[in-house]
Amino acid sequence: MRKLQGVRVPDGEQDAITHEQWGWARTVWDYLLMGHEPRACSAAIGLGSHDLGVATRTAELYGAGLFPVVVFSGGNSPTTLARFPRGEAVHYREHALALGVPDQAILLEPDSANTGENITFSRRVLAAAGVMPESVLLVSKPYMERRSFATAGKLWPRVEFVCASERVEFDAYVKGIGDEKMVIDMVVGDLQRVIEYPKLGFALEQDVPQAVAAAYASLVRDGFTSRLIASRAV
Repeated sequence: MRKLQGVRVPDGEQDAITHEQWGWARTVWDYLLMGHEPRACSAAIGLGSHDLGVATRTAELYGAGLFPVVVFSGGNSPTTLARFPRGEAVHYREHALALGVPDQAILLEPDSANTGENITFSRRVLAAAGVMPESVLLVSKPYMERRSFATAGKLWPRVEFVCASERVEFDAYVKGIGDEKMVIDMVVGDLQRVIEYPKLGFALEQDVPQAVAAAYASLVRDGFTSRLIASRAV
């Protein structure tokens, strides 16, 4: 099969991605998007990751008047330490301030190391500020929408959650990151967590269509496994 055209491939990986693999990855990507229309909520949580686009999208939604206060949540992980040495939440806050979000509208949660902690610790930060939301806008990187929704629904069941992320197509997102193998690995890893975490009590169960499950299995078979949790990496 031919190599994918139109997306930059890192040196040494020119033959890594086929058109078939690209189609499978897009199928998984589309599933991981919740398809919610952003609407007014009591508060927002900007979920930490390697993607500064989370803070950009949060600033856009604040400017649209969709929430009065946001918690930027996230410490560091091995994939973000070099990019955000002062922590994900701190860098998100700085970016949002530069985009016009007022300081008084931002709360920080700089200690969380996973999505469950993002939700749990942000809930505490909001409570400490006297905010008891009925609805929360979850802003994340695009392919994290479904996992964040399932996690938040499990840990904070009496709150209504609406998911939002940058409005960007899969191909354009990969170009922006500059490493399609890494992005596909992360997309595969997120779907694995959507499947496995409910069994561990971490998240609500999500229906996975057969076509999505088949695409996932094919990508795992073809070696897109660097972001799988260890117990399922074989």
